[in-house]
Amino acid sequence: MPNYEHTFLVRQDVTQAQVEALMKEFASVIEEGQGKVTKQEYWGLKGLAFKIKKNRKAHYAYFNIESAPAAVTEMERRMGINPDVMRFLTVRVEELETEPSAQMRKQDREERGDRGDRGGFGGGGGRGGFGGPRGGDRGGFRGGAGGGDREGGSTFRPRPPREGGAPSADRGPRPPRPARDTTPGSEA
Repeated sequence: MPNYEHTFLVRQDVTQAQVEALMKEFASVIEEGQGKVTKQEYWGLKGLAFKIKKNRKAHYAYFNIESAPAAVTEMERRMGINPDVMRFLTVRVEELETEPSAQMRKQDREERGDRGDRGGFGGGGGRGGFGGPRGGDRGGFRGGAGGGDREGGSTFRPRPPREGGAPSADRGPRPPRPARDTTPGSEA
């Protein structure tokens, strides 16, 4: 049987309990078609990159599905009819992942406050923070090719003058423009 990963977005003003009820409803559609939902995840209420149907946020839900294509098509048809479902995406995959998705692992890190060896505002431990390996001193100009000089000072060098003449500041004043003939009927 083919494998699918399916994600759908539900309106922001729906409660989490209603989203979980929708997840059960759509999973039952797959089971009616002799398929099975091997994994269900509720990713939470997240901000959208752009407004969808006047919503700035949406509840995200995710399924791993082993099913015939007809059952997936029926689930998508019902999602298209449901006014609470804003968007959905189904992707056929070769193999389903058994461990938690990247979104769930990200949520676990955020909940635990796991900073790894990235340090923090207290300094120490790896990169970053105010007390990192550079001591808070940014060390000069860091633009363009070549980067900055870590010992302080600057790598900025003025541009050499153009070939074939002096820079525009050394050319002197412009010559006056020729006067225009403003008498009536003398337009060319």
